[in-house]
Amino acid sequence: MIQRFASPRRAAFVLLSLVCFASTLGLAQAGSSQVPATGNRIFVHSKFGGQIFGFDIDQNGTEGVLTEAQTLSNGNILAAVETFDQTTGKILSVLAKTQTQDDYVTLGVAGTSVGLIEHEHVVSLLNVQRTFQTINPLSGNKFSGKWTPPLGQKHLITSVTRNQGTGNVAVFAEDNSGNFIPYVFSSNVGANTFGPVIQITDSDNFGSVPPPIALNSATNVAYLGGGNGCFGCSPVIGVADLTNGTFTEFGGQGFGFVNGIAVDSVDNVVCTTTEDDATVEFYQVNNNAAFSVVLPNSASDPQFFSGADVQFDPINKLFFVAQPNSSESATGSTIYVYDINGNLRRFINGFSFSNAFNVVPAHIALNPSTRTGFVDGPNAGVTDIESFTY
Repeated sequence: MIQRFASPRRAAFVLLSLVCFASTLGLAQAGSSQVPATGNRIFVHSKFGGQIFGFDIDQNGTEGVLTEAQTLSNGNILAAVETFDQTTGKILSVLAKTQTQDDYVTLGVAGTSVGLIEHEHVVSLLNVQRTFQTINPLSGNKFSGKWTPPLGQKHLITSVTRNQGTGNVAVFAEDNSGNFIPYVFSSNVGANTFGPVIQITDSDNFGSVPPPIALNSATNVAYLGGGNGCFGCSPVIGVADLTNGTFTEFGGQGFGFVNGIAVDSVDNVVCTTTEDDATVEFYQVNNNAAFSVVLPNSASDPQFFSGADVQFDPINKLFFVAQPNSSESATGSTIYVYDINGNLRRFINGFSFSNAFNVVPAHIALNPSTRTGFVDGPNAGVTDIESFTY
């Protein structure tokens, strides 16, 4: 991944000095309790052996949802939508199955137990109709309605935040007609309602590559990890006020693309990972401060050992950072668990969720009430996901 230097425009956001950064880094890592964890793991295999095109789990229930696809010998695609049991890993129901050129993508579970699925229907070459179906509740194991975002067919929805237990999610979309104009808006998926659609005028930093996005559900402000380019250049953080329809940005910490982003809505702490330097960045928005910590043992090849997806557990107040190429283990992948102050509390080894063959990037799905989660792998073909405890 590559990005260019951050835009000179900044919000009123004060970065800590290098001296403070060094001091904070030392305290954060030295005070950590780095305890490897394994535990019994549950594996969920796609019903028909296809690659998983996104998944999520219900934080207010016992089920999860995934979509899969594989190319058949006749050139058609077997695509399916399936629900599964979080405890056993068993596929519970096949909600849809096609053997055409169509496919499905899981956009997540939103609100209270509402599954959101994108259906891509291929009419002809370069003519794809995209519709969105809801599973409300997920435990009903059937499509229940439509989600109709205020966009045309020339727009691609690339990201929906994984907010659960709250009304809204944030959505990032992009004009696919050749203009590549980015947009962001909020939605109550279950109610099929939408907030103002905000056009992001800085398509240079937020349109070249779809940015990861996180929503502070208390303030209805979305944070986007942007930037457009060069190796070793700083990222840009976008700030979208989804109530008032405004967009600002500031220069971020770290170097290279923002790979993952999550936010603690109570303390207003944003956590990101960046591509070039294997760091995890913490933005304490209320204090106008920011600092970074380095993923352990990553100095030999920072880009190779960089972090990817970031997710937040609001009950136990923990950030989870996916590292596809582990720097804590000789092989495989690792998940690091940080508190909101940047202290490393735990690392969990034994995964294999490299993004090398993923159509949809590797994702951590959490169920904070049971202190469990799921992540892609271990099959290199991304035909399964596996659970972990923490």
